[in-house]
Amino acid sequence: MGFFEILAIGVALSMDAFAVSVCKGLSMRKIDYRYSFIIALYFGGFQALMPALGWIGGSYFKQIIESYDHWIAFLLLAYIGGKMLWDATHPDEDEVTEKADRLPVDHKELLVMAVATSIDALAVGIALAIEDVNILSAATIIGITTFCLSFVGVAVGNRFGSKYENKATALGGLVLIGIGIKILSEHLGFLA
Repeated sequence: MGFFEILAIGVALSMDAFAVSVCKGLSMRKIDYRYSFIIALYFGGFQALMPALGWIGGSYFKQIIESYDHWIAFLLLAYIGGKMLWDATHPDEDEVTEKADRLPVDHKELLVMAVATSIDALAVGIALAIEDVNILSAATIIGITTFCLSFVGVAVGNRFGSKYENKATALGGLVLIGIGIKILSEHLGFLA
């Protein structure tokens, strides 16, 4: 996998974090850049950590599953992408909160949200191990991409509200499904 494929995975994986960041921005009366930075750091850090953990696990089991690894990568990416599409078309009504001038930094809440939005990156890490991807560069690209999009997400939420949240999640799901189809097609000989 090349840089642009990893970047596309990073963008797709960051859509959950972007959506949560938009919600955080919705609750701010005025943009708080320090708080935006902390949110982005949590999400970017966990989006970088989780694929690395998945890659370690996937590397361990690679020899056992090598004959059908492309199916595993496809199914994992298709499942994650499908879940993102489902979430985009079936939004949670409880996400809107009241606006505040300055929100206190709740590290426990951010930790839970960062882990919850990066679980899918763990599965992607397994797929990256199957594809023999350099995990250090991949995790760095994914983490930086998520950091940037989360930071922007807070500003977007503060400025535009929830108008684009579901569209971004749906796009991320479609990208992951597309990459899964590409991996499967390459291994089955449809793409050279």
